Amino acid sequence: MDSCVVPLRQGGLSLVQTTDFFYPLVDDPYMQGKIACANVLSDLYAMGVKTCDNMLMLLGVSNKMSDKERDTVVPLIIRGFKDLAEEAGTMVQGGQTVLNPWVTIGGVATTVCPPNEFIEPGNAVVGDVLVLTKPLGTQVAVNAHQWLDEPERWNRIRLVVSEEDVEMSYQVSMFLMSKLNRTAAKLMHKYNAHGATDITGFGLLGHAKNLVQHQKNEVSFTIHNLPIIAKMAAVAKACGNMFQLLQGYSAETSGGLLICLPREQAASFCKDIESEDGLQSWIIGIVEKGQRKARIIDKPRVIEVTPKIE
Repeated sequence: MDSCVVPLRQGGLSLVQTTDFFYPLVDDPYMQGKIACANVLSDLYAMGVKTCDNMLMLLGVSNKMSDKERDTVVPLIIRGFKDLAEEAGTMVQGGQTVLNPWVTIGGVATTVCPPNEFIEPGNAVVGDVLVLTKPLGTQVAVNAHQWLDEPERWNRIRLVVSEEDVEMSYQVSMFLMSKLNRTAAKLMHKYNAHGATDITGFGLLGHAKNLVQHQKNEVSFTIHNLPIIAKMAAVAKACGNMFQLLQGYSAETSGGLLICLPREQAASFCKDIESEDGLQSWIIGIVEKGQRKARIIDKPRVIEVTPKIE
C-alpha cells in the first residue's frame, strides 16, 4: 500500500501514515517545496484519505552552499512546502533539518481516521476501468529543460521540439507536480473506487503492476491510452530507450492517481474532477479476468495534453 494503516488501541481508529523525500528537480526553490509537499500527501490520497492531520518536514541543507545561497534558497523551500500544506487543509508541526552534501526535501503525512475514511487498494473487479488524473511526461519535460544549457544533448531533440515548447512543457510539469490529488481522493468515495495508487518513480506501468499484484480477485490491467504532456512523446522517441515513456516506465514526480473505478461511474468522476480542479482525467484502460498482470498494448493511443496553467 502507499501508506501504512495501523489499527490503534483506541477502538475503531487507524493511523494512516506515509513518508517520502527526494532531491531538487526544478530550478525554483519555492515550487520545489510545493512539489515535495504534494508528493508526500499523494500517498495518503491514493488511499482515499481526504484529510491529513499533521505533516513533518524533512529538510537536508547542502554544506556546499554559500551563506547567501542557503539564506535565499532554504526559506523559499520551507515556504513552498508550508503553503501547499495549508492549501491541503493541514499544517507542518515538527520535522528535522540536517546539513549534508545534498539538498533534500520531503516529509511525513499522518492521519488518524475510522475505516470508512480510507479505501484499501485491492478490490478491483472485472469490468472496472482505469482512470489517470494527471498526464505523464514530467521527467522528460524536466530533463529537456536542463538540456537547453547542454548543446550535445539539446542536439538530440532540437529537430522535434522548439525551445519555446520545452519552456512551456517545463512550466506545465511544475504546475502539475505541485497540484494536490485531494479532489481525486474525495471523489474516490463518491464514485465507489475499488483501489488506487499514485504514479511516481516506477512509472505508469511499474505502479500498475504493483497495484494489480495485490488485488484480491484474479484480474489483469490493460492500458490503451497514454495522456502525455504535449511534445514529450516526440522528445522521448528521439532519445531512444532513455526514458521508456511510451513503454510505461518513465519516472514521474508527484504524478496523478491511477484509480480502479466501476465503468458506469468513471465518466462522471472525470467530469466532476474537471469541474472542481479545472484539470482533465482520462479513462486509460480496463480491468479484465487474468493472472494479476499489467500491460500497455503494442500501439497505445497517445493523447497530447496542454493543461491551462493557473
